[in-house]
Amino acid sequence: MTAPAPILVGQVGPFFWLRVEGKGSFQNSVQVKRCFQTMIDKGERHFVVDLERCPIMDSTFLGTLTGAAMNLREKGEGEVSVVNVNTRNQQLLCSLGLDHILDVDTEGTMHSAERREVCAELGTCTEPASSSKQEQAEHVLEAHEALTKANEKNASRFKDVIDFLEKEVRAHAGV
Repeated sequence: MTAPAPILVGQVGPFFWLRVEGKGSFQNSVQVKRCFQTMIDKGERHFVVDLERCPIMDSTFLGTLTGAAMNLREKGEGEVSVVNVNTRNQQLLCSLGLDHILDVDTEGTMHSAERREVCAELGTCTEPASSSKQEQAEHVLEAHEALTKANEKNASRFKDVIDFLEKEVRAHAGV
């Protein structure tokens, strides 16, 4: 298995910026989730996810972004903006109905001033990337559940995955 793509993070103007340096996948989504949780706990409410160097995202990564945006909505403040979205990622976001949960920059104009500062301001995410099999299974399940909560049409798309993951989580927990 290839190593997970690095996640770069930093404060850029009023935004907490996360840049995916490769594929957004189940391999780096736990790290992204932990980063969102840490920053939300510290009071951060305005996030930008930069996909300039991210050719594709899997459903777990998409669900992780969705879960963070839904968490902010539940708190009644904040947003997750997604910038530098290629055609393939934009199609994924729209086909799953996530463009109604995430603020997707389809015009390429959002946060233009901050985009110029990004390279100098970002560093490697220090949140741990590795997790136990149990934690990984729970995370993947939560991510897919977030996708179904975000858009009811996703329930049929991910039903089999969710059923399988629920069994995995119970089996690992010894239930």
